[in-house]
Amino acid sequence: MLLRENSSTEALEAWIIQLRREFHRYPELSFEEYETQKKILKILGELGVEARKIADTGVLASIRGTLPGPCIALRSDTDGLQVQEELTERNTNYISRNDGIMHACGHDGHMAMLFGAARLFQENRNFPGEVRLIFQPAEEIPPGGSERVIAEGGLEGVDAIMGMHIFTNHESGSVGFRPGPFMASTNRFEVIVKGKGGHISKPESCIDPVRMATDFLSNLYPALKKQLEPDRYIVGVGRIRGGAQFNRVPDTVEILGSYRTFDRETTDIIDRTIKECLDEVVKRYVKPGEEFSGFPDYELDILHGYPVLVNNPKFTSAVNSKLQESFPELTVYPELEKTFAAEDFASYLQKVPGIFISLGTLNKEKKIVEINHSCKFDIDEEILVTGTEIFYTLSLDFLKNPEKYLNSQGCFNTEPLRKSLKIDR
Repeated sequence: MLLRENSSTEALEAWIIQLRREFHRYPELSFEEYETQKKILKILGELGVEARKIADTGVLASIRGTLPGPCIALRSDTDGLQVQEELTERNTNYISRNDGIMHACGHDGHMAMLFGAARLFQENRNFPGEVRLIFQPAEEIPPGGSERVIAEGGLEGVDAIMGMHIFTNHESGSVGFRPGPFMASTNRFEVIVKGKGGHISKPESCIDPVRMATDFLSNLYPALKKQLEPDRYIVGVGRIRGGAQFNRVPDTVEILGSYRTFDRETTDIIDRTIKECLDEVVKRYVKPGEEFSGFPDYELDILHGYPVLVNNPKFTSAVNSKLQESFPELTVYPELEKTFAAEDFASYLQKVPGIFISLGTLNKEKKIVEINHSCKFDIDEEILVTGTEIFYTLSLDFLKNPEKYLNSQGCFNTEPLRKSLKIDR
């Protein structure tokens, strides 16, 4: 969908689609995006945009206007997934050439849209302040590349930040968001249940960790259900592994699972309940007279990954108003339902105000219906120019009217334009 149909927009759209397909052909895994980084630096150099490497395989770039003013950051992730892409009638010309790796979550489109915004700002420098471009690696693996970007100064001088993600959960070309918690935190738990192995014909001499693991999971789900409403969390197990022989009780069973929540209180309840259920199972399987034998037992490791993604309420309200004003034909969902998907963009929003926007790509007529991470995932490329113009319009409005978006005035940078970034190739 072209929000403003003219020859320059059509040329921009063709360029963005070309970039998206080039990135799609050559995806790379998290923190292995070296060739992607080279392409990003090359394209930015051709546009005349200052850039440098960050977070090992990422790129940080800057476009400054002719007047002093605030700084807004725009972010795209760059990594692909370990997925073997399936050939379809649509992707013949741009299917992944890197075996077993695929841009199955739209990051190729995110990069293309960020380049589109960069081109518009570079061609129209009559604006106040700075646009910071973050091409961030490793969104797909916790703790995520955002932490590296922050640690290496990627947000220094930044007053606000915006990100956009392509999803098939609403129709092509529409956008959605919500103020406050929008995407869930992601947490991982790993349990090693320790029993006492032996021959399966002598169960009285063994402590069966398989039964212990089964009892633990059978107890965990109802225990959580008693304490929490179902819309507050999701918990699931992705792997159970133990034993090697059909006639032997194993010594241990490993359980690997994850849970997602929208607040710290719920996370703490799940943490505590996992431990309580494990303690109860261990207590139940202790044999009389063997209370101090060290068996049964367990090891529990909990990793808190991406935090809850929280959109700044005032910033989100200003975004909604500007979209309605500038693009009346655009379908906007200002109270889009919260999602248990997670995003390390949440780390940026813990540091500076901003918004994360969902850009719909669902198009049943074009058979673009596969969910993110599917081996058949694809995007409706007409949405790329839509996302580009949204990035550009919202960023420009923020730079000119930051008081509409921020909770306090005078918190943005009005210092003279900073020293140029050194381009490091």
